[in-house]
Amino acid sequence: MRTRDERGLAVPSPLVMLSIIAVAMAAIAFVATRDQPSHEVRIEPAGSSETVAATPSAPPVVEPPVVEPTKEPKPPVERAEVMVEVFNNSGILGLASATGEKAVAAGWQVVGTDNWYGTVPASTVYYASGRLKAAARLLALDLGIDRVQPATEAMRLDALTVVLTG
Repeated sequence: MRTRDERGLAVPSPLVMLSIIAVAMAAIAFVATRDQPSHEVRIEPAGSSETVAATPSAPPVVEPPVVEPTKEPKPPVERAEVMVEVFNNSGILGLASATGEKAVAAGWQVVGTDNWYGTVPASTVYYASGRLKAAARLLALDLGIDRVQPATEAMRLDALTVVLTG
């Protein structure tokens, strides 16, 4: 009777095969490029002793100092002069009123509170013109709101609009 031979061909895993191929390619690249001339260049510092001794000393060139144009500081935002409307776009009753009272306590001129019908991704302070942008940022800071955006056409152009989402 014949005994069964347990020896067989072991096929390496894909990771071992990829490693063998990578080593073989690196060896081929090394052999193919070993006789190539080096493209490295040695760079000497500009103030080396040989260069300084060979160049006659010239008077240093003095450039006039650069004067930056000074920007006039923007006038501070007068909270009491800026009108604010506060709208509630959440299911929390009285959120617009409470936030309006908080804005009044900070010195803002709140001209109205109401509900907002539409979709707003997060609580936002909207401004209509460039001159109100700084005021919108300050109001957002006072109310703890992170989002400040240009106003849409449904909003007043002479006031800041706050839409609260929660």
